[in-house]
Amino acid sequence: MKKANLITREGWNTLEQELKYLWKEERPRVTLAVQEAAALGDRSENAEYIYGKKRLREIDRRVRFLSKRMEQLRIVEPDPRQEGKVYFGAWVVLEAEEGGLSTYRLVGPDEFNVSEGKVSIDSPLARALLGKEVDDEVIVRTPEGEQVYYINEIRYKAAE
Repeated sequence: MKKANLITREGWNTLEQELKYLWKEERPRVTLAVQEAAALGDRSENAEYIYGKKRLREIDRRVRFLSKRMEQLRIVEPDPRQEGKVYFGAWVVLEAEEGGLSTYRLVGPDEFNVSEGKVSIDSPLARALLGKEVDDEVIVRTPEGEQVYYINEIRYKAAE
């Protein structure tokens, strides 16, 4: 399945900060450490040199990925016409059938983090929620079976 090329403004800012940090701070620091380690002599047995070169490759790979991915992404800002329905970027408060409330935000696949309540727009939960309104029943098909939720609240601004 193809990943959605959508991202929230907050997600974009996070990726942009990571890219700037890697390129402007981390890479120059590691490059300097590699140069200093290389000046010590035999590179084949120099752990700092070997680790530094490996870390530079990791940084370069991540920088290339972020640069390419950010060209593909489209920032989605909430539209006032979305109010009352679940769309990309919404915070949704769900009540499980057994009770208990959970809050999730529908975000792009590059920014999902379940521990922070951010679920990918490509996930089964998000797909089941799209277009729904408050008090709607939502059935989510998971590997463990069907789970039933009720939508208690939908908002497009962070909770105060």
